[in-house]
Amino acid sequence: MQVYPNRFNLNAASELKPFYLIFGDEPQQKLECIELIRGAALAQGFDERQSLVADGQFSWDTLVEATQTLSLFSTKQIIELELPTGKPGAEGSKVLTSLAHQVNPDVLIVIHGSKIGKDVQNTKWFKAVDKHAIFIPCYPLEGNALYQWLNNQMRIAGMQPSQQISQLLVDYCEGNLLAAKQEIQKLMLLYPQGNPNFEQVEQAVVDQSRFTVFHLVDVLLSGDAQKAVKMLYRLESEGVEPNIIVWALTREWQTLQALLFDKQQGKTINWNQHRIWKSRQPLYQSALQRLSLEHMRSLQHKLTEFDNAIKQSYVVRPYVELCHLCLLFVPYSLNCMPLDYGILN
Repeated sequence: MQVYPNRFNLNAASELKPFYLIFGDEPQQKLECIELIRGAALAQGFDERQSLVADGQFSWDTLVEATQTLSLFSTKQIIELELPTGKPGAEGSKVLTSLAHQVNPDVLIVIHGSKIGKDVQNTKWFKAVDKHAIFIPCYPLEGNALYQWLNNQMRIAGMQPSQQISQLLVDYCEGNLLAAKQEIQKLMLLYPQGNPNFEQVEQAVVDQSRFTVFHLVDVLLSGDAQKAVKMLYRLESEGVEPNIIVWALTREWQTLQALLFDKQQGKTINWNQHRIWKSRQPLYQSALQRLSLEHMRSLQHKLTEFDNAIKQSYVVRPYVELCHLCLLFVPYSLNCMPLDYGILN
């Protein structure tokens, strides 16, 4: 059974499943879910805990032995098994399938790891375990979902959230829920009464938003120029190489060019052919309404010009030029602001 983190809740009286599957790229939600399981399990007598990591040196016999061995001081145990890649391999698949067919009521197994796709969810081992499990996918929160999560976290901490304060934390901590939780905890230490005003929060929090090049691409496709500029600033401060961003922009240009060509020819877009998943199709549809083939030809010229310049170390301020290129995806007309590459001496 699949349950998202915001709907996952356990307490001392909850019925525990033999297995929990927690996968995703959002560490704070994963940690919160694991802590809920630990707390409920401890309250129900699972007072021994083992942590295993199925890395390249891992022996799956270790897991088998762990499920069959209890200490003299405990009759129930919880085993936390980390799958760093989300894939246990052939031997691990056999072991996990076997354990799913022989459920031990005195052993609770939490399997967690990075984000997995349908390829993993359709495997024999995953389906066997999932019959006795709760599957919790932990995805990065954005937009309204992030806003609601922050409000809930502030209420749990005893704070009185306001629209201004919540939006400030969204801007400062987007893509980094762990930092958001830490900022809320810090605010509670500074203002134990739980009602700091906007100015006090603004002075206390630190901008800890974290983004990747892939987040930037999605924002460009959606047409949000202000957010794109903020992301570029963060990527620059984190030392992301400009050529990585150029690669991502060029790849998106190629995809959009192909989609626009199909659209001009009156063809129905084959999303699978372009490897665009259903969840991202609205972003591309939004971009296709704003962009034209004529605009894409101009963008191609500017991307090529920048790529050649950066390879020859002609670009003094690469992130300024990258900002121009990103805005062309929105699109903004920057014909009156030509890219001016300074030559390094």
